[in-house]
Formats: sequence, C-alpha cells, structure tokens
Amino acid sequence: MHQPNPIDIAAKASGEPAFREVGVGPWAEAHLGEPRPDDPQSPNYDRRFDSSLLDEGDRRNVLDRYRYWTVSAIKDDLDAHGRHDFEVAVENWTHDFNIGSMVRTANAFQAKRVHIVGPHKWNRKGALMTELYQHVENHPSITELVECWKLRIAGEIAAAQSQASAIALHMHENAESGHGAGMHDAVSLNEGRVAECASSGGMSMDVSAASGAENGNKLAHMTQLAAIDQRIAELKAARVIALDIIPGAVPMETYRFPKRCLMLFGAEGPGLSEKALELADDVVYISQFGSVRSINAGAAAAVSMHAWIAQHAAPQS
Repeated sequence: MHQPNPIDIAAKASGEPAFREVGVGPWAEAHLGEPRPDDPQSPNYDRRFDSSLLDEGDRRNVLDRYRYWTVSAIKDDLDAHGRHDFEVAVENWTHDFNIGSMVRTANAFQAKRVHIVGPHKWNRKGALMTELYQHVENHPSITELVECWKLRIAGEIAAAQSQASAIALHMHENAESGHGAGMHDAVSLNEGRVAECASSGGMSMDVSAASGAENGNKLAHMTQLAAIDQRIAELKAARVIALDIIPGAVPMETYRFPKRCLMLFGAEGPGLSEKALELADDVVYISQFGSVRSINAGAAAAVSMHAWIAQHAAPQS
C-alpha cells in the first residue's frame, strides 16, 4: 500500500486554511434592525440596490462599496467616475480561453472598452461575470476595429475643438459687449461717487467685487481651455500598440505608453496576426529572463495594462 507523503499528513494536521469570509450575508443579518434600502418608504431608499441580493446575500467578486447593488448600477457608477483612457482588444480566431482572463483584468484596471476581434462567441468562464460591468464590443476583423477606433478618436478631437471654440467665443463676447464692456462702464460712471462713498466703502467694494468676479470667470475659462488643449494633445498622440515578441519590438520597461491608446493582444501560441502587426503604430514586448519564449497571454495582458496604470493612474487608497 502506498504510504502518504509526510507533507500531506502534516498539512492535514495543521488546521489550515482558515479563509476569510467573502462578501456579505442577507441584509437582515448583516444590518440588524436597519430598514431595507430597496423599500421606497425607507429613509435610506436607494434604487441601486437589488432586492434578491438583499434577501440572499452578496458573494460576488465586487468591491465592498458595490455590495447589494444591481449590475446596471455598478456599471453606471464606473462610467460616472470615469474609465481610464486605454482600450484593449484581443483576437479570437482560436477561441482562446485566456480572453475571459483579459476581460477580468480590463475590469480591474477600468479599461475604457474591451474589443473582441473575430467570432462573436468566446469562453466567458474566466471573466467571472466581469464582462457585465464592461463595455465590450465585437468586430469582424482587426481592420474594422482599428478604423472604428481611429474614427472615434477623430470625433473626440472634433468635439473638444468645438468646445474650446465655444468657450473662446463666449469670452470674446463678454469682453466686447457683455460683462467686460459693462464692467468698464460701471467703473467710469462711479468714479465721481467713490469719494462720497469712501466712508462706508460700499461703492468701492462693489466695483472691486464685480471686477474680481469678472477676473474669476476669465480665469475659470482659461483653465477650461488649458484642460481642453491638453486633452486634444493626448488624443492626437493616441496610438495602436501591439503586444508581441517580434524583431523590432521595443521593451515595455523603456516604453512610454500614450495616455490614449488601443492595446492589441493575440491568441495563446501564435500571438498576433500579421494584419494586426501591420496596423499597429508600435510593437512592445515584455522582457523575459528564463528559457520560455513567452508568458501566458492572460498574464501578458495583465502586465501590459498595469504598465499603463503605473504611468498614468493615481494609486487607489
């Protein structure tokens, strides 16, 4: 008879593991005596809560602040807080099981969008339902995806330029005929009355306050224009980045990711298609030091997304 390995015997006798509880139980148990937030008559009523989760508990793989929330409420909240500017795309020609893992990582790092290139069907098991919280788009070819993405960037640039023009026009109108001209007239009319009002300080304070308000508005507009100009520059610098190990690729460790970009990932084994490499602006690889030529496609996607995060996103508290 085969004798058990001593390590197995010791492991069973150790009493480990003791896992921490994930998620929360039913609302009535976790919040004793507190009114349910799905009750319209409750003082803490909130339409974002899911009645079935309140009844049964919430063991999903979500942040604690989203406990008991509906899927749509979580997705809307992620949109409201603003997703990051990078997008990821993966080719689905081999029905790679790593796609689910990539989608899950994209959710963790809050990618703006996830693109699936090729057949519509893909293995969702590894995503652990995180695709429900993401904007996932399907494309019949890599060419169609890149064209669509570049058109979207061009549209965002045009929208930003239009917004900047509207602000500049508003500032010009204020200076020529509105608040600006009115302010100069107000100062002239009241110059002769400043002395008699000096004892109370009323008139001089009014003019000063009005002038300060005008300067404040101008400063706010200038700040807006500067932010828009920076956004336009980021959009114009947007690039399509292929992640693969091929001759001519640059190491990720020295690569500066643009703020707005589309990362392309290939299938486990063959990597990216020739067309994807042809359409990419840059090709980047992850430096490796062992004997294996490449790491798991899902792991490579995670490393790449986090490299962008390390360069552009503020750490979460």
